Amino acid sequence: MSEAHDRPPQEFKLKLRRYDPESGQAPYWDEHTVELEPHRSVLEAVLQARDRFDGSIGIRCSCRQAICGSCGVRVNGEPALACHTHLDAALGSAADGVIEIEPMGNMPVIKDLIVDMDAVHWKKIQRVTPWLLAKQPVPEREYIVDKEAMVDVTQTAACIQCGACVSDCLAMEVDPGFIGPAALAKAYRFVGDPRDAEQHERLNDLAQDPQGIFDCTHCFKCVEACPKDVNPMGQIMRLRRIATSDQHITDQNNGKRHEAAFTGLIKDNGLLWEAELLPRSYGGNSWLGKFHPAAGKELLNSLPSIVKALLRGKVTPMGALKPHKIPSADLKRVQAIYDHIESHPERLELNLYISGEDESEAEEIVAGGLAVGAVEDAAPPASEGATSAPGPEGATSSDPTASEEGAGGSAPAGETPSATEPAEGGGTTDAETTHEDAEPVGPGPESANGSEPEEGSEG
Repeated sequence: MSEAHDRPPQEFKLKLRRYDPESGQAPYWDEHTVELEPHRSVLEAVLQARDRFDGSIGIRCSCRQAICGSCGVRVNGEPALACHTHLDAALGSAADGVIEIEPMGNMPVIKDLIVDMDAVHWKKIQRVTPWLLAKQPVPEREYIVDKEAMVDVTQTAACIQCGACVSDCLAMEVDPGFIGPAALAKAYRFVGDPRDAEQHERLNDLAQDPQGIFDCTHCFKCVEACPKDVNPMGQIMRLRRIATSDQHITDQNNGKRHEAAFTGLIKDNGLLWEAELLPRSYGGNSWLGKFHPAAGKELLNSLPSIVKALLRGKVTPMGALKPHKIPSADLKRVQAIYDHIESHPERLELNLYISGEDESEAEEIVAGGLAVGAVEDAAPPASEGATSAPGPEGATSSDPTASEEGAGGSAPAGETPSATEPAEGGGTTDAETTHEDAEPVGPGPESANGSEPEEGSEG
């Protein structure tokens, strides 16, 4: 690290996306050359360009330590925190040796690199009721919460509200009304909290909303974009599993039926039978589902797409009438996976601070004196003592996709949790005392560290 910091200053070419709505001009690119050490940040480069060449460059920043989330931008087309992106790394991904910096997507631009987070990001955060709705009666003193319960929500609590996931969400590009990854990850923060009194009400609200948890398209862009490894898509999938498997919520969006049809077709055939997926999702999870009035109506609405698929050879008449076939031995292996998962007494939910391996009758992993799972094979030295935890209700799930999507991942910036213990804030005592305000969180990036973000000159 010291060798990297010893490198002398060098020139970096910046290509900034500029836009001033008050000028009436269209957005344009503005190039500047700065001289800084390679380990310095993209934010420092932008600020140097503003100080030396053009004082009207607008960028929002505050802590400069990847904590407040104010300086979210796109660097070479990818969302990033400007203060957390080194110039040498940015140069490595730049085309033609020029570092492109532009405002985040899916949010209106106020000026240059400053976007209006109130109009989109914070509005959607408020949509999910981002505060604790305490169980009654409220205790006279503090709530005492199990360590495992708080570690379960630690990953979502690590969110710094930078908006990087919102910027790259493909579902929001198609449907701006989608609640979005940041807000839904925030929703799990309280759905997974055992002190909250309205878990079912929260889940039912998000499941019944056409732009709620079932509007996510599994594109993984939010997972890649997040600088704190919050894994927003993983939290959305957990909300789905709790809503369908634990709370047994049947939603108007057919999310639960679609999940049952999808997993059932693969279990029966080894591969997905696409032609049966739509009718079974709307008419019932059987071959007769296509004769249900709701399925018939949906099939008629889908005729244009079906005809296009037939004309382009993506679907054949026989392929639609008969399921795909795989060797019987392979089918038995697929079904054995289902049988193994469905035999688990509890669903394992893994996240950045809870790690582990698949369980069996062989041996148990013991963490802090609490037996929480078992593995077929001995865990490698790097993960000895790792823990696993069930979902908030600990209910058994028959969903073969029940393992958490974001089990791996590096620790957030500034934290170095090992494989054997949670990071700081992840819970290291037998019981952890926490408090939640009964009022909504603040609607601006400055709430992250209590300081007013600096915005670039508007002139």
